[in-house]
Amino acid sequence: MIDQGLLDAVKSYSENMTRPITFVLGSGEHSKRAELIDFLTKIAGTTDKINFDATATDDSLPSPISFKVVSHIDNALTDTGIVFSGIPGGHEFTSLILAILQAGGHTLKLDEGIQKLIKRFNKPLQFQTYVSLSCHSCPDVVQALNQFALLNDDISNEMIDGALFQEQVEANNIQGVPAVFLNGKPFANGKIDTAKLIEKLQEQFPDLLSEVDEDAEQLEQQDVTIIGAGPAGVAAAIYTARKGLKVTMVADRIGGQVKDTQDIENLISVPLTTGSELSANFEKHLHEYDITLKEHVSVKEISETEEENYRIHLNTGETFETRSIILATGAQWRKLGVPGEDENVGQGVAYCAHCDGPFFKGKDIAVVGGGNSGIEAALDLAGIVKHVTVLEFADDLKADQVLINKTKERSNIDIITSAATQEIKANDGKVTSLVYQDRNSSETKELDISAVFVQIGLVPNTEFVKGFVDLNRFGEIEIDERCRTDRKGIFACGDVTTVPFKQINIAMGEGSKAALSAFEYLVMQ
Repeated sequence: MIDQGLLDAVKSYSENMTRPITFVLGSGEHSKRAELIDFLTKIAGTTDKINFDATATDDSLPSPISFKVVSHIDNALTDTGIVFSGIPGGHEFTSLILAILQAGGHTLKLDEGIQKLIKRFNKPLQFQTYVSLSCHSCPDVVQALNQFALLNDDISNEMIDGALFQEQVEANNIQGVPAVFLNGKPFANGKIDTAKLIEKLQEQFPDLLSEVDEDAEQLEQQDVTIIGAGPAGVAAAIYTARKGLKVTMVADRIGGQVKDTQDIENLISVPLTTGSELSANFEKHLHEYDITLKEHVSVKEISETEEENYRIHLNTGETFETRSIILATGAQWRKLGVPGEDENVGQGVAYCAHCDGPFFKGKDIAVVGGGNSGIEAALDLAGIVKHVTVLEFADDLKADQVLINKTKERSNIDIITSAATQEIKANDGKVTSLVYQDRNSSETKELDISAVFVQIGLVPNTEFVKGFVDLNRFGEIEIDERCRTDRKGIFACGDVTTVPFKQINIAMGEGSKAALSAFEYLVMQ
């Protein structure tokens, strides 16, 4: 279950702990209980800073294979609010290690403004996060909510391995992960970052965040503020910082859409990398420069100042002034916009093949979209599900020929072109079929499937600047050859703009160009 290499890593990481922690196990019998005890015993055996006694149990924990992390603060045992139901291996092993370190006094990886915000929450918030141990997106949610719990005694988070709690999964009609419940009710589903979690809390409980910390130290005036941390934003931040400017980067996460990409084979000079590796390299490079990084934070509004500069308003309640702005907010998955889509997200409608594919093992599913994303998703899913049907609106697939050739080698992938998706049907909270129209014959047809994976491209993240800068009919920011928008001192770059061909290489170049244009603008002021 846990090899010596991982145990050695735990031992090494524990050196950063400033106080001990204790695992407390739930009571009762379960077929996996012995395995969990062995798992926790081995981890505790790596250091005297981690304690575990399998005979000391807590009847209040939800199951015999649940355990909580307890911190030792001022010689007293303090409940952290962090609970794991199941054996957190796979991708969730990282969530456990971070929970141990952070409960043991290691610095939280959250912006100071967010930490102050979470500490002001004034109502009990009990989160349950259902995960799959093979899900790439689940740990981000678990780790964010665990940090919330560490910051506020009124917040708790329970990670639940859906594979071991099938009755709960079926009772809650969960068909996609991560699936987050708050105080017993559905709260969020699918890939969601810290900034979006806070926004959803603000929407659901407006009074939670009504108090603004008036005494909070405000960031001094910046020369350049970059909004977004994908390839374009990172390039812009590095180029402006190298010019000696005061630079702040505001982003929900470093890497943006790249972080969700598996293999990357067209980054010039790098034959093969992954989205997670490239994102980690982005972060490492950013830390080489004097850049104020406000990660997991989002911009609510941009306003003008009397000095003809701009004021940035963050979702944490913080504001600061900046002389120029580079918009690099990228894009997000585009939706079909058909009946049955929004209603069934997490119940058979999905946007991430890697996260939700395992839920449909041995079943028939559909992928809507015949570009690179759609064909890559179909190939990934073909190794899990019984059969994949790809539906493409156009008369031909838009994917690279090498990917199309691979689909022809798979006996369980069918391609339907000239197909206009009309509706997604469901019964008892589960997707049952997809209705589409044959655009050549106008005939309406119906596919019996258990899931629909939507892969039809991206939509730019420009909601917060609508009416502030010029957008085209697709919602992209209009820019000139120097990345200038229609507003003085505001530049834009990458997938959020009108620049054609949304590619990592192009975004990096555009980010560099926007930075040089911003520097030129500031010098001329």
